[in-house]
Amino acid sequence: MMKKALRLLLSINPFSITLGLIILVCIVFLIGPSFLELLELKTMDLRFISRGVRAPGGTVVLAVIDEKSLDAEGKWPWPRSKIAELIDYLSEDGAKVIGFDIGFWEPDQNSNLAFIQQLESKIGGLRLKNKALNRFLEESRLLADNDLILANAIKRSKAKVVLGYFFHMSPEDLGYQMDEETVSDRISQIGKSRYPVQFFHRGTDIEPFYEAYVPESNLPILNEAADSSGYFTIIPDPDGVVRWSPLVMKCGEEIFAPISIMCIWHYLDGPQLIARVAPYGIEGVQLGTINIPTNETGQMMINYLGPPQTFTHYPVTDIINNKYPIGEFKGKIVLVGATAVGMYDIRNTPFSPVYPGPEVHATVIDNILRGQFLDRPEWTKIFDLMAIILVGIFMGFVVPRLSAVKGIFFAIGLFIAYIFLARYLFVSHGLWFNMIYPLAALVILYISLTIYRYLTEERERRKIKGAFTYYVSSSVVNEMLKHPEKLKLGGDRKELSILFSDIRGFTTIAEGMSPEELVHLLNEYLTVMTDIVFKYDGTLDKYMGDAIMAIYGAPLDLPDHPSRACRSALEMMRELKKLNEKWVAEGKKPMDIGIGINTGPMMVGNMGSEQRFDFTVMGDSVNLGSRLEGANKSYKTNVIISEYTYERVKDEFLCMELDSVRVKGKKEPVKIYNLAGLKDLPEVQHQTITRFNQGISLYRAQKWDDAIQVFENITAMDPNLYAAQVYIQRCHKLKKNPPPPEWDGVYVMTTK
Repeated sequence: MMKKALRLLLSINPFSITLGLIILVCIVFLIGPSFLELLELKTMDLRFISRGVRAPGGTVVLAVIDEKSLDAEGKWPWPRSKIAELIDYLSEDGAKVIGFDIGFWEPDQNSNLAFIQQLESKIGGLRLKNKALNRFLEESRLLADNDLILANAIKRSKAKVVLGYFFHMSPEDLGYQMDEETVSDRISQIGKSRYPVQFFHRGTDIEPFYEAYVPESNLPILNEAADSSGYFTIIPDPDGVVRWSPLVMKCGEEIFAPISIMCIWHYLDGPQLIARVAPYGIEGVQLGTINIPTNETGQMMINYLGPPQTFTHYPVTDIINNKYPIGEFKGKIVLVGATAVGMYDIRNTPFSPVYPGPEVHATVIDNILRGQFLDRPEWTKIFDLMAIILVGIFMGFVVPRLSAVKGIFFAIGLFIAYIFLARYLFVSHGLWFNMIYPLAALVILYISLTIYRYLTEERERRKIKGAFTYYVSSSVVNEMLKHPEKLKLGGDRKELSILFSDIRGFTTIAEGMSPEELVHLLNEYLTVMTDIVFKYDGTLDKYMGDAIMAIYGAPLDLPDHPSRACRSALEMMRELKKLNEKWVAEGKKPMDIGIGINTGPMMVGNMGSEQRFDFTVMGDSVNLGSRLEGANKSYKTNVIISEYTYERVKDEFLCMELDSVRVKGKKEPVKIYNLAGLKDLPEVQHQTITRFNQGISLYRAQKWDDAIQVFENITAMDPNLYAAQVYIQRCHKLKKNPPPPEWDGVYVMTTK
């Protein structure tokens, strides 16, 4: 069952295509490429537009400096006395809060005041002699000081007055570097904008806030007179559209609130105000009983109600000229701001690219007071992932079973249905669920499955090629298809790794088994072993009864072919253990195998006759690999590698030097090693190998008794290490019959 599932996954079919593309889209979703996020934001804009216009609650109105007011009162900036008149009127009419989406950064430019100040400096001491003149000048100066007039109007206002300011986010934004004292002084001037209460979970160095450099605050005389102030800084998305309102911003060591929050705070008569901050980011803002959801950076998504002038606009000129009935502004939050295009307080929003800035803040206030929030809580990410998966599975299950025409209608229907689902959740519940990724999964899957359907016929034509891969490795077939010239006799000299494996005592295992049982057992074993060869990009050279010969490094160039051969051997032993457990449970005899690996130069290519040839390897290095496989019998080991392979893999694998041997058919001795495993084996095995190496050194130094002692200790530590017993027997034998003086410690193998 497991093998069938793996074949289903690893082959190209509707199931594997669906699964692979679902995983791919999920990974892309978790990474969140910026251009796809921008597309998702555009779908949000479309959801606003499709929802249509909604009426505001009526608590917030705008006193606007529009074209009509500029025509009637003169160009901006007006004398501050006009703003004082506006405050007086709104206060007397019963407005509860007056918020300014404009700033008063510099002293009022008043020619009368300048003349009086100049006159005072000219007459000098004359003022001291003439008290009447002194009183006249003082009264005239007070009447001409528009900043003082505005400050006094703010002080006597029955309505709470909230001044607006903005932040320079960096020295580059400001245009120059301020000294620390000036920055500190600027920050102190906006002290009334601080959050009255903060709730900060310590335990993290992460600061989730937007950090500003310095505020551009109002004149100190006005800041002192006002009830509070709030920033009107807005941070648009990368496409320039304003979709979020930052409700929390840090400057210096303090946390400040926007004009919208401060207006609401005064409107609700100063309830508890908390910025909830957790280690991962800002959880939200608590304003009395109102929980305001924000993202981790403290931004609230603005639930726009409609196009410009969704909120009531009152031209300032009509207000100060008393053109509205008494009580028109009673109990209202009145935001004073500019809507005239020439004053540059215009924003790009989902409803319009030309949207008055003050109306953005009015929308935020209305959203909060009425609890009409848009939210994207953390659990929506799980919903989005499940939508991708379910849409993908639905497509993968249905489309392959439908005709081409029915399939496209089904895909279109599912596409539209998901759009309506996302829109419904947005309109009815204020929830933002991702639209781009599930729809992208749907489109990509439909296209991929359709292409797969049309390529099926081509796949059938490739069955002939597939049939050959049962006899030779698919990599060989692909190499031949890419390079037909390689179908010539002969080959090339290359350094490769060769692996031989053979079943120990196969004749004994075969006894008592019927031919059918024996074939089934052998096929099961060879299938598992061959899969391992292919897993590490080896090439199956041939089967020799129950033996396997595999090549690593040809026809595919593999720089790490010695490592791949060793990894194959270790995995063969692991899988054989699983097979033995299964066979023993079935009443069959377990198997044991020997594996030999050698690395060296050999001829590789097509060998044979003009009529029939095989892709194989030849040379002394190949023969040595075969001898090493047989050498396992002498030491009762499972995997032996040559010194040439060892030099290439010693930093990756734990190996134990077994001997220095002269195999049959070769004059030069070669060191052989037992491949124990990867370097992360238990420390006890490292110690055993160290002891074994000490024993070999004593053996070659002809210190027989010392060597015997070491090998006996090793046998006590690991009774299964038969190689130690081999050396004990050799030492006893050589002790009785000492070797000649020219003895080099090399063991001559007389068998294959």
